[in-house]
Amino acid sequence: QVHLVESGGGLVQPGGSLRLDCTASGNIFTINAMGWYRQAQGKERELVARITSGGGPDYGDSVKGRFIISMSATKTTVYLQMNSLKPEDTAVYLCNALGYYTDFKSFDSWGQGTQVTVSS
Repeated sequence: QVHLVESGGGLVQPGGSLRLDCTASGNIFTINAMGWYRQAQGKERELVARITSGGGPDYGDSVKGRFIISMSATKTTVYLQMNSLKPEDTAVYLCNALGYYTDFKSFDSWGQGTQVTVSS
């Protein structure tokens, strides 16, 4: 019922930058938080960054100081600005949204994932 459209993944060189965008649509009453998680080959999924509708960010330790997360004024789009990228940032990045449908049932929605590859 909640559709998440992700964009911005791709191949970048170490030290480069990339911006991921994720937009939510559907019968949404409110979004309480959106974020990005990643899963590298052979590793568990981990938090990259999340942000609440009130604007409070939360970052994984490995990306603090390098990545910046933000939301649109409508609270339906989350942006992840990734700077100083490292090869270890290579992973499938997945968008996540938490909130409530118009019928007041909660949702925990995931995007299909977008590949980020950091390599020379």
